[in-house]
Amino acid sequence: MATTYKTFLNNDITSTKTLLHESIPLTGALVSGTYGTYPSGSNIKNYAHGMFQSVYDYPYLSSSANHIFDITCGYAPNSPLSSSDSNISVQNAKKINIYNQMAQVLMGYDATGSILRFDEDGNITDGGTKIDSGYFLNFSRLLSKDEIKKGSFTMKIGTGSWASPMSTANVAGDGRVTIADTNAQNDYRVNSPAGEYGILSMSVGYDTEGPVTPKVGLIFYQAGIIFLSSSVFFRTSQGGVLQSNADTDMTMAGNNNITASFTGSLIQDAANNLRHRIDNISFNNTTELNSTIHFCRINHNDFNYSSNPTYLSQSKIVVKNNTQDAPVSYITTVGLYSADNELLAVAKLSEALKKDPTNEMTVRVRLDY
Repeated sequence: MATTYKTFLNNDITSTKTLLHESIPLTGALVSGTYGTYPSGSNIKNYAHGMFQSVYDYPYLSSSANHIFDITCGYAPNSPLSSSDSNISVQNAKKINIYNQMAQVLMGYDATGSILRFDEDGNITDGGTKIDSGYFLNFSRLLSKDEIKKGSFTMKIGTGSWASPMSTANVAGDGRVTIADTNAQNDYRVNSPAGEYGILSMSVGYDTEGPVTPKVGLIFYQAGIIFLSSSVFFRTSQGGVLQSNADTDMTMAGNNNITASFTGSLIQDAANNLRHRIDNISFNNTTELNSTIHFCRINHNDFNYSSNPTYLSQSKIVVKNNTQDAPVSYITTVGLYSADNELLAVAKLSEALKKDPTNEMTVRVRLDY
């Protein structure tokens, strides 16, 4: 008769990882306009501290409302937008603090202990162009789960007039530009303390060498954060990337450009300006499912008897017709125990398995977490 417990060997246990993906579409109507008239909306929550704005999928006071993402903006202390004159730059200190805080978490520090600035191509040690101002979109874990799937993020922004941002007044085509992390599944960076991140580029047209796709931001996959450069809203003659028919910047509320929006507006007003131009955001999230698989190997001489009280009647095995018959049992449950023989997990079989000395079997038990 076999012992009650059987010890797993190293070859009896293996681990696997499965990535599950879900498509997340966010329409511009939801972000700006479904629950009220822009810039107000019952699904938009502003705070007394004025540091960021939250967007919900329903009126945020509703018990069924889900937090979608937060919007804020900031710039580096040495950015041209930064100013010590409070009459020129509203919430100047807060906007600098936001940039520094996000840079600390997402980019880290250099050898001297200074905060690293956001880098356009992610090659921090090689210098290169820095992104000193822009918008931060922090997606909730409800949407991004464990991470945003690399190469799946797209964001469309209207470049038309302020009254009709999705019109064709400012660019050729349908008036929208697409921002995406194209080919990020094969080309991403790992030099961030927050995990992996990719480069956002924007399709703005064609030249003699082919598509024009300038770099316009960074996407941090595990953190679920988008950093969108303010260059998206400037025309090329001003150092931006906007290729417009009228050669004008994208106007914000009050016919201001992005500079006036960043320096002369509250953070919540700058967030409103971005929401007004969002046509669509979509990405696939990722849920990491880790599994441990236990192969419970039952040899021919294992578990041919049962310790269940109903297995015996008057000291006889009830499942045997004759005393000369081989012992037999029916396996219905597998228990996984600790080294101290404490029950940790129980697996129920869909149907009982007949076991006698003439057969062997392997029961595969998978634990997901």
